[in-house]
Formats: sequence, C-alpha cells, structure tokens
Amino acid sequence: MATLSVYEAGHCTHPACMVLRGAGWGACAFPARAWMIEAAGRRWLWDTGYASHFADHTSDGLYRLYPLVTPVHFDSHQALAAQLARHGLKPWDFDGIIASHFHADHIAGLRDFPGLPILCSGAGWEITRQRRGLAALRRAFVPGLMPSDTEARLRFIEGFEPIALPAALAPFGSGWVLPGSRREVLLVELPGHAAGHIGAFVLTAEGWQLLAADAAWAAQNYTERVPPSRLSHLIMEDPRQYHRTLDQLHQLHRGGQVRIRLTHESTPATDLQPPETTPC
Repeated sequence: MATLSVYEAGHCTHPACMVLRGAGWGACAFPARAWMIEAAGRRWLWDTGYASHFADHTSDGLYRLYPLVTPVHFDSHQALAAQLARHGLKPWDFDGIIASHFHADHIAGLRDFPGLPILCSGAGWEITRQRRGLAALRRAFVPGLMPSDTEARLRFIEGFEPIALPAALAPFGSGWVLPGSRREVLLVELPGHAAGHIGAFVLTAEGWQLLAADAAWAAQNYTERVPPSRLSHLIMEDPRQYHRTLDQLHQLHRGGQVRIRLTHESTPATDLQPPETTPC
C-alpha cells in the first residue's frame, strides 16, 4: 500500500470569507502543503508549497502585487527541499514532482529539485505557458518560477495509462495510472479552480485518500456545501466547473469511503466557522 507524508512550506493570509461565504473579513492563515507519495518502492512529490524563489520573482514589477494581495509568510527552513533534507532525502531520491496546477503557491519550489520530471496536465500547461503579465498574475502564475529546462522535464498525464476508477471513488469514473505506482496512485481531473487542475487518489493502508489540491479550500465547502465568496471567482479559471467539482466532492464525501485532503485547509477547520459578523 502507498503511504503519504505531509509537509507545510509556508502559508498565506487571506480574509476567511474568500474561502467560506459568510465567514467574515478576519484574516486566516492558509498553509501551503505538499505531500510525499511512496508507492511500489518509489517516491514522488505532490506540489512544493512556497520557496525562496517566490520572493525573488515577486519583489518588483507587476508581480509584486501578488504578495500585496495575498501576504505570504515563509522562512527558508520551511522550504520543502530543506525539510526533506533534514530527513535524509535529496532531490535524486524522487521519481518526479506532480504539479496539481501552476499557481505559484504550488510550484514555487520546482527550482529546488533540478532535473526531476514534472508531471502535470498537458492541456493545463498549454493554456498556462502562454500567460504573461496581467494575464498570468490574474491566474496566480509567476512565469519566473518555472525552471529554464521545464519543457524538457514535462510529462503529461494524458499520455499515461487510462483507467476506469473503482466504484468506491464514485462519482469520479476515469483517470490515469501514475507510472510505476502499481495502480496505487490514480490521477484525475478536478477542473475549475485553475487550468489543468488535477487530483490524486492514493490507496493507503487506511483506504483511499484524495489529494484534492485546491478543488476546495475548506472542508465545509464540500461537507456542508458552503461555497467560497463570489469574489473568489475572479481568480478561478472556470467558476461553473469549480462548483461542479465541489458537487462531486460532496458526493464522494457522502460515500464515506475516501478521505479528502486539501492543500490550504485551515487547522482546525473550526477556525473558518461562519461568525455572526460582516459576511462577504
């Protein structure tokens, strides 16, 4: 069975109501999580969280607006590469990095893992790679975070073995097998939040778990069907698709056979309970 290890590589702050409608304007901290997936004697990384490169590429010009709108809190010891090194793991100990999507808080550490294959949605990259300036900023993409040899390192999930998903994962019906994972890691589309946004079903000793990235920001989004603020639609690739994906997560949750794990879920989740003040 596969195993998952979670890491927090910095965090950002944002009004609670951006992720949970009615939760008020109080600032909440949202961790930037990354995971290590171990399966069939191999290792992969799921996203990277923040890294020092984020500050390097958002310190001036148009992209300096990014941390002004979404303040980032990060120290070098929190870098994913640094945390892994403290556990004796080096970049060459991994088979690749799976990028759930190309928002800066998910890919800022790519440069810390030179040469590793980057596994992602080909359709999503084709859209994202063309974005520059304001078009990139509106979609939380900072082009300078991508390594200079990105194109040579990309591996698109659309070329992986397609698979019909087990009934336990309904309503999700199809996906792709992560090569070398012995079908213990299955990649799926979770569209709406960002171009090419994907998730990963991971079969562990405790059962199936879904790394859902930013398909939801808080558990209440899918457990209680409380959506984020409409203001959040401004940064979404496709709000209608996002809400359809939320509906699928709700059905998955109701099925009771899969643990859903989010990148930015506040801890504890009760931090985001809607108060009786100033909804947005």
